[in-house]
Amino acid sequence: MAAATGKFSIAILQNACGLDVAQNLEKAVAAIREAAKRGAQVICTQELFRSQYFCQREDQSLFDLAEPIPGPTTERLSKLAKELGVAIVASLFERRAAGLYHNTAAVLDADGSLLGIYRKMHIPDDPLYYEKYYFTPGDLGFRAFDTRFGRIGVLVCWDQWYPEAARLTALEGASVLFYPTAIGWHPAEKAEFGEAQVAAWETIQRSHAIANGVYVAAPNRVGHEGPSDGGLEFFGSSFIADPFGRVLQKAGGSGDAILVAEVDPAVQEATRRNWPFLRDRRIDAYQGLTQRFAR
Repeated sequence: MAAATGKFSIAILQNACGLDVAQNLEKAVAAIREAAKRGAQVICTQELFRSQYFCQREDQSLFDLAEPIPGPTTERLSKLAKELGVAIVASLFERRAAGLYHNTAAVLDADGSLLGIYRKMHIPDDPLYYEKYYFTPGDLGFRAFDTRFGRIGVLVCWDQWYPEAARLTALEGASVLFYPTAIGWHPAEKAEFGEAQVAAWETIQRSHAIANGVYVAAPNRVGHEGPSDGGLEFFGSSFIADPFGRVLQKAGGSGDAILVAEVDPAVQEATRRNWPFLRDRRIDAYQGLTQRFAR
């Protein structure tokens, strides 16, 4: 089915997560219901919303958090999507096979069907973000999905720092890029670097909106997770920006939030007419982008 070409509303969910996986799912379900009540038609969770951010340590037992796709969570959300008549983007820990796991976003349409999945392509490895231990890099490439309401793209967290990922997803025809996220501070660094880190995170994503003439929506989690004398403090600050880079909705750095905004193809059209970056790309001169370094 071809995507609609009119306006549609999107929502992103910002939540604190507890230790109980079932309660986290119920909290997300309640937020999706509330977002739909507010008029949202495409609703996106934060990254790995079913649990606390488990990648702070390397622990084999935590692979038990993973599930197949399709699986229990997509089945639950599929019924919810159909009931509410909304599309849902759900960020999940995918068990593909024994010893093979991905950080995956499932896209469910308003009839409950699974439109497809996106597997996180860029996998970080930093202190308390030991994702390379858990996740195999994505092998499906950069994708866009035709929901009942519009064509959307999904990228995940660390992907948000790479202009190539945003560009290739935009070239697939996505009118909005969703970035489910789990990013926060090492508490000992917050005083010195905290404000600059949040600003950099927002700036790079707003730049993707501008460079590609698309909407960008980034839901992040909030709250402290991990040991009280360490761990991570997730900084929230979820936001939605339009193709001009203007922030339409923004959440605070603490507390749950549901952000709703309108995606208007006319705004995208007008922005791209005035800033025709896709027209002026020198696609004949970009071969070097496939090299690790040019020297």
